[in-house]
Amino acid sequence: MKNRLITLIAITSLPFAASAYNHGGHHEAKPDIVDTAIAAGSFDTLVAAVQAAELVETLKGDGPFTVFAPTDEAFAALPEGTVESLLLPENKDKLASILTYHVVAGKVMAADVASGEVPTVNGETATVEVSDSGVTIEGANIVKTDIVTGNGVIHVIDAVILPTGE
Repeated sequence: MKNRLITLIAITSLPFAASAYNHGGHHEAKPDIVDTAIAAGSFDTLVAAVQAAELVETLKGDGPFTVFAPTDEAFAALPEGTVESLLLPENKDKLASILTYHVVAGKVMAADVASGEVPTVNGETATVEVSDSGVTIEGANIVKTDIVTGNGVIHVIDAVILPTGE
């Protein structure tokens, strides 16, 4: 499992390393959160959900935002039919609430994370726990940190977190 996680982290890091390449001394603007997630290739479900909830423009906005991004594997671990149900047009508001629960206003780097309650963009707070074994948000493990984008930062989590109302 540990080797699989290391391999997964290495593979998902490749697009980020490539996007940081400096061409001929000219710095290119870093891609935004949405484009970074698309390029990674391990957030297809998250990207589809962001599109279904009509949050693309928001997450392409100036920010800065901190996104706790569940992987495709995290979405696949939800009960069968959950993702398909959430992607239906009639569930757009519920989906938006869940997705914005994964977003914190501002750019919070891993070094600045501390245990406690953090306000999310959906208006609720999420609990962050920092311990010797790692960092969690609402029980989801943060498995990769500090993926810097043009409008914030992404921290990868291994589970989808749900606001209390969902």
